[in-house]
Amino acid sequence: MSKVIDNPAESRYEVWSDEKLAGFAAYDQRGELTVFTHTEIDDAFAGQGLGKVLAAGALDDVVAKGRTIVPVCPFIAGYLRKHPDYEEHVRWPSGSGA
Repeated sequence: MSKVIDNPAESRYEVWSDEKLAGFAAYDQRGELTVFTHTEIDDAFAGQGLGKVLAAGALDDVVAKGRTIVPVCPFIAGYLRKHPDYEEHVRWPSGSGA
């Protein structure tokens, strides 16, 4: 069983699998923007789809809070390109395009 939580003290969303930290998506808060800077899944959890679980959970939470997503992290940017339903909540960094 996996779950995604916001850990504002560490400025990251975390994905947990069976009570073990499996990965995180680091962010910076800038005004109404949530800027995703880096995503990492521990090698021990590779291939389990937890990156997608993490991205969806983090992005859904940002949208629910009424914030705007800025995908600097290539993983989050790639996820957003495959899930255009988030588009109205995204501000693409200069030069990255949708």
